[in-house]
Amino acid sequence: MFTKNFDLDGWLLILAWHITATLIIFLFSNIHKNSSIYDPFWHVAPIPIVFYIANQSSLSNLEQSLVISAFLFWALRLTYNWFLNWTNLDHEDFRYIDLKNNKRLLAFINDLFGIHLIPTLIVNISLYPIYIALTSEDLNNLAYVGFILIVVAVIVQYISDDQMRNFRKDINNLGKTMKYGLWKYSRHPNYFGEVSFWFGIYIFALASGSTPLWVLACPLVMLALFVFISCPMMDNRSLKKRPDYKEYMEKTPQLLFWFVKD
Repeated sequence: MFTKNFDLDGWLLILAWHITATLIIFLFSNIHKNSSIYDPFWHVAPIPIVFYIANQSSLSNLEQSLVISAFLFWALRLTYNWFLNWTNLDHEDFRYIDLKNNKRLLAFINDLFGIHLIPTLIVNISLYPIYIALTSEDLNNLAYVGFILIVVAVIVQYISDDQMRNFRKDINNLGKTMKYGLWKYSRHPNYFGEVSFWFGIYIFALASGSTPLWVLACPLVMLALFVFISCPMMDNRSLKKRPDYKEYMEKTPQLLFWFVKD
């Protein structure tokens, strides 16, 4: 059963904090003329949010530990990966550059909403199931399923990112498509791991025992972000840069792991 905290009021307060912090990041992004400053915010901002909720939780220490440790495993892994790939404030994600490559007003709108506010709203919506889980009186055995799914998802992210990093280090692979390891079965295995994490968070909510059906929309929103925006943007860029990518794209699933076509 849910505690009296299971309502939207508490989450709306968190949303207000999240948006305010995003606007501060947006200000710094404009000062430095680099919207990639937002990138680490994606996985760092949820940390204080989750700890704030946990501070009010009545779950047992074991149940809290399952939820929080799985979440931190994801957040710290993404932060570590960002640190490995970060060069300096001069580098900006090509997707952000493309979105801002417009007339001044449209560039401002794309920057504020497309790069900053909308991703924050998607993360905030996708985090809502963890609010349900942590404000519940107890969790059933589905919590272990959610924990295992998240651990596996993060490991998939780590392996796929590491494989891509090693592939790019070899100058002989310049202009070639990465289609080995996990990348043989998915064009975006790292994104598959990311989406799986958010479904793991949803399973934590299911473990509360009476999660409303509409909460399924939370991880689905994140899935839609990758299926309809992130993956296509990466695919389109690769099609322009790699002559063998079209064939790879035709044979390899976008997100889900599956056998490649002959």
